[in-house]
Amino acid sequence: MKTLKIPYSEDILAETGETPEEFEQELRFLVAAKLYEMGRVTSGRAAEMAGMDRVPFLNELGRYRISVVNYSPEALTREIEEAKQRARNE
Repeated sequence: MKTLKIPYSEDILAETGETPEEFEQELRFLVAAKLYEMGRVTSGRAAEMAGMDRVPFLNELGRYRISVVNYSPEALTREIEEAKQRARNE
């Protein structure tokens, strides 16, 4: 496994009021959440990157207003059309 190092000054800890561990965990989560939001990784992989289980990761996304449902416009349109077709067949 590779490790990414991101330098930051002590000043940012004073500004955020976080411990180094809290700040670094939040950064891990935000990077993973953004990659998930962009569709670059699955929710499971993003949770792993964030050092969390999948369900708590998905629950935490809402705090940052990131949708748990990650569909492309094309996939969403396809899902809607398939749901309409199933509803007509019932």
